[in-house]
Amino acid sequence: MSKIYNYSAFYVSEPFSESSLRANATKDFCYYNMLKAWKGQDNTFPFNNAHETTYNVRDDSSWDSTLRPRLRERLRNSKNIILFLSNNTANSRALREEIDYGINELKLPIIVIYPEFNNKEDLLTHERKNLNTSVKNLWNKLPVFRDNKHKVPVLHIPMNKELIRLSLNDSDFRNGSNKLPDDYSYKN
Repeated sequence: MSKIYNYSAFYVSEPFSESSLRANATKDFCYYNMLKAWKGQDNTFPFNNAHETTYNVRDDSSWDSTLRPRLRERLRNSKNIILFLSNNTANSRALREEIDYGINELKLPIIVIYPEFNNKEDLLTHERKNLNTSVKNLWNKLPVFRDNKHKVPVLHIPMNKELIRLSLNDSDFRNGSNKLPDDYSYKN
């Protein structure tokens, strides 16, 4: 299987069941569903969902024999990771595994979507040169991301459909792009 997929990483409370009302009450899961809805409405929207390449992994199966191997398989088939990072994000075992394996083993570029921000300027300092403190503080929600993101290219964007489209089409944020590891954002 070629690396054409986008792996979406988001927090959901555990144990997870997609049919559960509890899952749909988890905001980060709802943001992921928004990407799926955009793709469903517009087949040119460049989201290729890695989660649809294997059966549902968040069930009552064993973590070691079923769940972790399935997450890793999806990640190996992916060209990047889309990480939803919000005030609702929690440091769950699955999210830690996804980010740790994706960065440290596969060196996948990461596109971080900040759902609580609407415009690219909202992510930046007043000088528009760096990411602001509100964004950087969210990294503490997921220490494995904060402590390892320097190893891969990371694009930071707000929850904005057109910026997400631009990001997913950006060949610099795909596996094998040779983009230097660093923090990037759309500043102009």
